[in-house]
Amino acid sequence: MKPSPTSAPVEAEPGQAPFVEHEALAESAQRESVVQVLRQFRQVFNAVRTHFQQVEKHAGLGGAQLWALSLVSSHPGLGVSELAATMDIHQSTASNLVRALSDRQLIKTHRNGPDKRAVQLAIEPAGSAVLARAPGPYTGVLPSALASLDDAVLERLHQDLGALLATLGTDEHAAKVPISQM
Repeated sequence: MKPSPTSAPVEAEPGQAPFVEHEALAESAQRESVVQVLRQFRQVFNAVRTHFQQVEKHAGLGGAQLWALSLVSSHPGLGVSELAATMDIHQSTASNLVRALSDRQLIKTHRNGPDKRAVQLAIEPAGSAVLARAPGPYTGVLPSALASLDDAVLERLHQDLGALLATLGTDEHAAKVPISQM
């Protein structure tokens, strides 16, 4: 069996390592970079998961439910469409959140506006009590951390994560599903 061209020793100029060693060093450096970035993703995911666990433990709600509840509290009369837009989620996901919060009597729905088909939302006393004992930030730790970054950092993250998503071939519809519901 013939050795592959890259495994054969290559004459190097004085003071330079053979090509094979350069290639091995480059592969080793790339592997180390992959490991470092993977560790960073793990740290992000663990921070998010830990926050959601704390929310569930203290508030008895999922992260997306808590965020929706906080928006209803801070914007009385908010509609389901506005809730969906503010949270950047599908209308149907917002409707499901509203139904779950309403079923637990944390919010109430009413139709007082000019369009009787549109539902307005208001917080109930039980919902205010949940917010009082829930850990912040209500939006979740990841959106809160992203909001604290400057525009240049956000733009770099956007570009670099776009390249990663293109490599993964992800489904764009998944972008509208709250992380807490994954």
